[in-house]
Amino acid sequence: MMLQRPDADAMLATAGLDGEMAAGTRPGLAAALAALENERGLSPAGRERALAQFEDNLARLAAIARDRADHPEIADVVIDRPVFILGLPRCGTSILHALIGADPQVRTPLQWEVAAPSPPPEADTFDTDPRADGFDAYAAANFTGAWADVLKAHPIGARVPQECGMMLETAFHGINPSMLFSLPGYYAWYRDADTSFGYRVHKMWLQHLAWKNPRKRWVLKVQEHAYHLPELMSVYPDAVLVQPHRDPATVMASISRLIEVIRCVSFEEIDRPALGRELLHLWHDGQVRSMAWRKANPQIKVHDLRFKDIVADPVAAVRGIYAHAQMDFTPDTENAVNSWWAANPADKHGQHRYELADYGLTREQVESVYADYIAAYRDYL
Repeated sequence: MMLQRPDADAMLATAGLDGEMAAGTRPGLAAALAALENERGLSPAGRERALAQFEDNLARLAAIARDRADHPEIADVVIDRPVFILGLPRCGTSILHALIGADPQVRTPLQWEVAAPSPPPEADTFDTDPRADGFDAYAAANFTGAWADVLKAHPIGARVPQECGMMLETAFHGINPSMLFSLPGYYAWYRDADTSFGYRVHKMWLQHLAWKNPRKRWVLKVQEHAYHLPELMSVYPDAVLVQPHRDPATVMASISRLIEVIRCVSFEEIDRPALGRELLHLWHDGQVRSMAWRKANPQIKVHDLRFKDIVADPVAAVRGIYAHAQMDFTPDTENAVNSWWAANPADKHGQHRYELADYGLTREQVESVYADYIAAYRDYL
């Protein structure tokens, strides 16, 4: 039986979005709702979870827009040479983001402030804002049972740096709906869309968060930037790009396990081989786009590095990024990096275990699909 599709315009109106904000958000929202209608694997609870997530996305964007309307000076906040960490999932991007985010001169979006952005955070109360404790309480209540395994692979906490995807998805120009709820129709729309509006919203977020709590530089990360580097660079022409690399066979096993755990609360059952095939090609799509863009824009230098080198010597890895980004690597920076590394061992929440064969994949299959990536970045694998 076909489920009734919620109306995109009604959802936008309920959230209080109109004008440019509604017009820019509507195409992606409509694509997500259409894909949700056609997704048969979701449980009833999973479908409710998806709709609640969509409504939350719109509410967060509306909050940003209202504060901006009330305080037009937010639009004047300068975002200077932001550093974007690219790359496949599971190749050290989150580690780098957190290592650099520990530096007091650096600003990363934190999970609590992206979840509850209004009113804009302030420097004087940033470390004691009750919204942080509220986020931690939410995480403690929700990341339990089967979902607790998420913590073995991906850190969740109020003061943990948040990925850009949680900001891009408020404009429905991010990949998160596909990660959480499959939705292949939405992924096809996202992959081929012009996401310029999404990156304008992304900049609105950074200006909003920095207005009363600035730092010298922003450092950001999410794997989906690979799909839309032209749009990213159109909004941030002075962006600095960093890309760690890792053996794609290991990447595919690890991300398949993580997405299986993330989706397990929303699906009646997970078809592991189908999940493996989906993610194998989905993430390769992004690298095809990224490699083509890099080849066409050799004047924009990207700092490549190996996952193995990040875990072997995190201080040296961060120092290299700072040199590339023309950032000051101070004694405080080194102390912050060492302190974070000591406090966050890889197995802090238990071992994240995965096997490629669990998802119907072989090393030969992965290396065949990723032959172009392996050839391009062999020295960094």
